[in-house]
Amino acid sequence: MPVYVVADKCKGCGLCLKACPYGAIEMVEDKATFTADCTQCGACVSSCKFDAIRMDRIEVCDIDISQYQGVWVVAEIEADELADVTLELLGEGRKLADELGVELGLVLVGYQVAELAEVVGAYGADKVYLAEAPELERYRTGPYTDVITGLINKYQPEIVLIGATAMGRDLASRIAARISAGLTADCTGLAIGEEDGVKLLYQTRPAFGGNIMATIVCRHARPQMATVRPRVFEKAEPDASRSAEVIRVPVSINEDSVLTKIVEVIRESAEEGPNLQDADIIVSGGRGLRAPENFALIRELADAIGGAVGASRATVDAGWIPAYHQVGQTGKTVHPKLYIACGISGAVQHLAGMSSSDCIIAINNDPAAPIFEVAHLGIVGDLFEVVPALAKALREEFGG
Repeated sequence: MPVYVVADKCKGCGLCLKACPYGAIEMVEDKATFTADCTQCGACVSSCKFDAIRMDRIEVCDIDISQYQGVWVVAEIEADELADVTLELLGEGRKLADELGVELGLVLVGYQVAELAEVVGAYGADKVYLAEAPELERYRTGPYTDVITGLINKYQPEIVLIGATAMGRDLASRIAARISAGLTADCTGLAIGEEDGVKLLYQTRPAFGGNIMATIVCRHARPQMATVRPRVFEKAEPDASRSAEVIRVPVSINEDSVLTKIVEVIRESAEEGPNLQDADIIVSGGRGLRAPENFALIRELADAIGGAVGASRATVDAGWIPAYHQVGQTGKTVHPKLYIACGISGAVQHLAGMSSSDCIIAINNDPAAPIFEVAHLGIVGDLFEVVPALAKALREEFGG
């Protein structure tokens, strides 16, 4: 996607110089000129107030897919550590890269995160593309898109994987639009397939409201991009004998060119108890609870067993419980050791978020409820009798 300057429109204002994260623009006779360092990231296009910088889109059919090679994972950082979804994607990315016979790269963008780059080799990465700047310390759509788009254009990976988190969903769509790539969102499965001698990424995700699982293939555009739900794949197991090559990417971000400013970070304070996605035990309630006050039964059982409180979409939509408790296709994907579903019928949308749990116990008064099809242990009975009795027995046994 070549970027070029319309000379008679360029006013020599210098805004594009400030916007370019790779320092690839210089002024020659008061006109913007691109140097050999230009990565076609497009940051300058949106910065120009005079429509003097333009980017031509390359038709998908004109892309030489043979020039793209390698699997990339875009890292997400939480509390100065790699987010769990990044470690999960490294594990899955390693499998994909091995099947393709290519390298696995990790894109690490932030500030003072070099220590993380030194350890990711143990989790499967062959190379780490490290871009650091004070302005990149916290995620913002604009500068992250500019930096990562430039990296993709320069190194041309064939597959790019990003976590389907708040950051990942925002970032992936922006990058895909910038580079005219295909993007499959909220994937729950990835595999390598082959068509006409070309190996492709098969991306599986729920479709039509979760009623079917669709497998999507991007045959022509590159890279093949996917966001993947957290807790879908197992975390990569570290191998201390492995190390990764760290490629430092020099970037310079001018704060004046960034449209958004972070004034304050306020973390949502959930109810006391384990975080839903980190919990080993989850007790969830559904419409069978009949009323919002009956979630007290779910909390009682969760407290007795040391678990987190989950919920079905129906109860969240009804306003019975905050949305951060929701498990399912439009909620959180969880993978606890024990999942107890109370009064949940088992719609496919809910199953998409918890069916990979190690052990599922279902409590429902309808013996034909779909939840019993995935449950390892089913209790057909009145949850208003079963749940309090179970909580009481656990407290007596373990002194909770």
